[in-house]
Amino acid sequence: MLRLQQWYQEQCNDDWEHSYGVDIGTLDNPGWRVEIDLAETPLEHKAFSPVEFERSDDDWYGCRVRDKKYIAACDPLKLLYVIKIFLDWACSTTMKSEL
Repeated sequence: MLRLQQWYQEQCNDDWEHSYGVDIGTLDNPGWRVEIDLAETPLEHKAFSPVEFERSDDDWYGCRVRDKKYIAACDPLKLLYVIKIFLDWACSTTMKSEL
């Protein structure tokens, strides 16, 4: 989670954080949902190949970029994994610092 906190901090410029951010919540199936705003960041126009995996109702995740947002959903045990997918993609783009 430290890497996500660092990425978020790097986006904060006294403007971005007033309109955009990171939202992590739960799903009722059960699972997690993650939405990370990419607007006005170095990732805004970077291509992302959707990732989907489903072995069972208890073993699944999916990640995509749509409408300038990284959007992920996953089973209850894959929250850190879908955040890692985001951060690995984000770090492949020139960032202010190494995350």
